[in-house]
Amino acid sequence: MSQQSPTPRRRHLMDPDAPRKVADPKDLERLQRVQRRVISVLIITTLIHLTVGLVLAADAISDDRRDAQVILILLGAAFFVVGIGAVRAINQKPLLTWWMLTGLVPVAAGLWWVVAR
Repeated sequence: MSQQSPTPRRRHLMDPDAPRKVADPKDLERLQRVQRRVISVLIITTLIHLTVGLVLAADAISDDRRDAQVILILLGAAFFVVGIGAVRAINQKPLLTWWMLTGLVPVAAGLWWVVAR
């Protein structure tokens, strides 16, 4: 008679003899902090690209539509400020901060690029 050895349990399946350990609250807090930082970077990166794209779109409009150019630049700056507010809210910080003033940078750069250049 031949004896068959029991088939080894695959590692990706649940093992009732070895339950998963309970997550440590400190580890969960660290994970949430990293998640908040990652989403913050994604929001800021996306909104920088959106703002630059709107400034370049304003540059593509003919000069006889100066009002449309200015509106696109201001729209880009508004999206940027809202993004900063969203990042502050995600990180549970006060919304009103001097970081909101960085929304003036796209306005100044956009007006220089489109109007004054």
